[in-house]
Amino acid sequence: MSGLCTLCPRSCKSNRSSGSVGFCGVSNDIYVARASLHLWEEPCLSGADGSGTVFFMGCNLKCVYCQNHKIALGTAGDMKNSGFPLKGKILTPSGLCQVFLRLQQAGAHNINLVTPSHYVPQIREALLMARENGLTLPIVYNSSGYDLPDTLRLLDGLVDIYMPDFKYMSPSLAARYSHAADYPEIAKTALAEMYRQVGAPVFMDSPLTRLFPQTGLQKGASVSEPLMTRGVLVRYLLLPGCLKDGKAVLEYLYTTYGNNIYISIMNQYTPQPSQLDDYPELNRRVTTYEYNALVDYALSLGIENAYIQEGKTAEESFIPDFEDSGFL
Repeated sequence: MSGLCTLCPRSCKSNRSSGSVGFCGVSNDIYVARASLHLWEEPCLSGADGSGTVFFMGCNLKCVYCQNHKIALGTAGDMKNSGFPLKGKILTPSGLCQVFLRLQQAGAHNINLVTPSHYVPQIREALLMARENGLTLPIVYNSSGYDLPDTLRLLDGLVDIYMPDFKYMSPSLAARYSHAADYPEIAKTALAEMYRQVGAPVFMDSPLTRLFPQTGLQKGASVSEPLMTRGVLVRYLLLPGCLKDGKAVLEYLYTTYGNNIYISIMNQYTPQPSQLDDYPELNRRVTTYEYNALVDYALSLGIENAYIQEGKTAEESFIPDFEDSGFL
């Protein structure tokens, strides 16, 4: 990447190639916090042996409640004083290529690029190298959904599975919690480009295997599904007090894409008290009532291809430990 950075909707025009730090908090160097097999993704990605996750440092959205704040909210201009975990690594595209190949050798079902938006040109270079050197796994682009179609087109033909968040339909919520009132419209255009590239879901054993019976998503259903190899899986994390907006998100997704995408409806929001002094309404977990009401609404819409979380998932932490080495 050269020149002033316009990779993401922030269009901060930082000269990252000369070492300046962009809105995302990083320069042109590839900062990676962790690369390892991860068993806590959706079952169609984690499978039995794990998704090969590569956690990139920095973020172009910087939500106030960020679950991965240790690696997303710092700056990498000076690693020793950045706020990022010092056990991360600075990689070249060639080094990132080697990480992909090591994850494949370790038995990963896919390569899962977590928060990759601000590194798309470098990732493209690394993926092209890795393909030339024997990488055959599906590539997962795991982002906040705050992506530009022009940037996503750089990955056309290289990414197999898009897994964006769709965080808000309300511009006011997007402005308050992510400093991005344009998030809903940006996420819509990004998702449209993602779907254009990869289309309807494809699984290892069949072109479309539903997670739940065709009569509809059912609470408590337990179906063994194959691994996804292509398609779109949209994540929606329900925030406290945001049930109305959550319903609007699901309605948009289903009205626009029907059951041609998968949706992961999550109740795993974990408050980060040190971050939320100015946002007391977020300093609690989602209630059982709120989450069940959202799932019931998904049922009423006719959503069939969905993941839901039950039992004690809301009491567990899904946040990786970025303080250990965690690097293959």
